[in-house]
Amino acid sequence: MTDHQDQIYANPLEQVKSFVFDERVAHVFTDMINRSVPGYAMTLEMLGVITQRFAQPGSALYDLGCSLGASTLAMRCKLDEVVAGAAADYKMIGIDNSEAMIERCRVNLARVPSPVPTELICQGLEETPIDNASMVVLNFTLQFIPIADRLPLLKRIAKGTRSGGALVLSEKIVFDNQEDQDLMTDLHHDFKRSRGYSDLEIAQKRAAIENVLVPETIDAHLSRLKEAGYSRALVWYQCFNFVSFLAIR
Repeated sequence: MTDHQDQIYANPLEQVKSFVFDERVAHVFTDMINRSVPGYAMTLEMLGVITQRFAQPGSALYDLGCSLGASTLAMRCKLDEVVAGAAADYKMIGIDNSEAMIERCRVNLARVPSPVPTELICQGLEETPIDNASMVVLNFTLQFIPIADRLPLLKRIAKGTRSGGALVLSEKIVFDNQEDQDLMTDLHHDFKRSRGYSDLEIAQKRAAIENVLVPETIDAHLSRLKEAGYSRALVWYQCFNFVSFLAIR
């Protein structure tokens, strides 16, 4: 994927507008997420390992909020590697409600040809049917959905997932303890500075995303996953205030 540098918040803005996944963001998203989410590359690498264990022949693998296709590629490349001639027994489905993201995703996937049938759809997750899934990925997507809509979505995903199938849910989180929260926020900002973001960029991005991305605690996520219908749910990876959960149907 072409890596254009994120400079959206590099200059002072008279008014910091709410963050949206528009063409400007799509253009720099690969750089933005790698410099903003500590451990993101590890999450993608291990997604391939998880796919190898849970993907079932004759099933669908969903990337919900697929953005530029990084998670789709991680799953698809692993399928190409481990199932070889049986790749056509699986189907990849990528969903995103940003046309700018989907169009760039198509280009990125076309650069890495695969025999795995792949469909990209531009629509909201509330419109997306989940059927015959063995793997579903929500990588930093649920946090942008209103809290009241999160459980219904997860119930629908669980209902459409085969027995033994899995959900990988990656999220920014908050902590009940304020000292823990302050420490993890500071470390996150230190990470962003180490990746070249200025204090101005960090502050303006935080203001833009404050009411758009609504994080929750680990316990809130685990409780909801069990209520949604998953038999097991656990944290498989954490880096500062970013966590990835594995939930098994």
